[in-house]
Amino acid sequence: MTHQDMFGCETSVANAEALAAWNRTVHGFLAHAAWTGETLGKALASDQRFALGHACKGLFSLLLGRRELHAVARDAYRTAIEIDHENAVTRRERHYIEALGAWIEGSPRRAIACMGKVLESFPHDALAMKLDHAIRFMLGDSKGMRKALEQLTGTYRNGHVAEGYFNGCYAFTLEETGEYRLAEEHGRKALELSPDDAWGFHAVQHVFDMTARAEEGLAWTEGKDEAWQHCNNFRYHVHWHNALLHLDLGHHDRVLSLYDTQIRQDKTDDYRDIANATSILLRLEFDGVHVGNRWDELANLASARTQDHCVAFADLHYMMALCNGPDETAATNLLSSMQSIGEKRHNDEMQAIVHQPGLLAATGLEAFRDHNFELAYNCLSKARPELQSIGGSHAQRDVFERLAIESALRGGLTSQARGLLRERDLHRGHRDGYSQSRWAALEGLNSTSGNTIDHVVADRHVA
Repeated sequence: MTHQDMFGCETSVANAEALAAWNRTVHGFLAHAAWTGETLGKALASDQRFALGHACKGLFSLLLGRRELHAVARDAYRTAIEIDHENAVTRRERHYIEALGAWIEGSPRRAIACMGKVLESFPHDALAMKLDHAIRFMLGDSKGMRKALEQLTGTYRNGHVAEGYFNGCYAFTLEETGEYRLAEEHGRKALELSPDDAWGFHAVQHVFDMTARAEEGLAWTEGKDEAWQHCNNFRYHVHWHNALLHLDLGHHDRVLSLYDTQIRQDKTDDYRDIANATSILLRLEFDGVHVGNRWDELANLASARTQDHCVAFADLHYMMALCNGPDETAATNLLSSMQSIGEKRHNDEMQAIVHQPGLLAATGLEAFRDHNFELAYNCLSKARPELQSIGGSHAQRDVFERLAIESALRGGLTSQARGLLRERDLHRGHRDGYSQSRWAALEGLNSTSGNTIDHVVADRHVA
């Protein structure tokens, strides 16, 4: 017997109780809700032979980018396969199982292809839409995200239950591909249709960051708690975006307050939370702000992750923490482990990205720590053409743009610094506070003999 889920798709879930928990799970996944894992557990407790539930448990585990959760994903895959052999599941559900198997074998791109098969026959399946979007995000595939959603535009309108969440995803892809006006329109529409759409809310935050509208962005976020207060750790990322806007305005005390009370309110070791924290601290230090011992707890957590290599984005932010922590050997260990990934020649797409461009960028981080700025610039500039493949957003990867610019400035490579700044300004279409300060610093270097970039920046940024 099958039941229809909230999108009208047939599922092999066995009873109404499990179906209700499953629908709640899917809603939670779309909204980045804290209850998602709990309700998935309830669905599987009500129907232990629900193959799609097990497949999604595995996929959700892999999205978390933690080595120990690969064992959870493999167990979920074996269970789903066993259930399918005993009592064949629907064709749609089998594609989910195949997607999990492909990713376990090292190919998230084949997992995306499996989601594509689901959407070819079931375009109204917003769970597949969101999973496709999430996996592409981890690969930095902004063009693919946009193309996949534009093929579905006709489905998610006229009252589709996930129309708001679709618009939130589409807003993000528009922002990541430079269509800032349209991105803002779709993000605002997402919240009108689904007030708890944290992803759509945050897509508009991205627009304000990329278009250097910090004051307007901070005003817009006021009073929109419904969009993100229900969230899992994604709520820390919402505060991270607000911190970026304050940083652009030079509100360093406010940024540090957000860091202590929100961004690192809970000292988690989730790589996304560590990425929020490390990238804010480094940006503050670029502005000449002393951050005290805040690096230490991040470095301590990152030191336990030197063998993960699930996501290059994660490894690089672990490296950022370790390069600023008290134990230099931990950074060396992570760098050596990243090197060994290439030597072993794994057929793993994520580990291939860890090796290239991840290793180059990590070497640049270590060189920057050691004040070998020319080497840091050389490594980071060589990594830049492929750096989008580490995943994340333009706003998140901008810390590496700033690192390359800082390396050039501090290494006396002023023409290279100008080139990087021009590219950054062109991509954004605006000069934000960081860009303005660096152009001013370059003018200061030209006009004042004997000054270093550190003196010029400190004079302009530290209150």
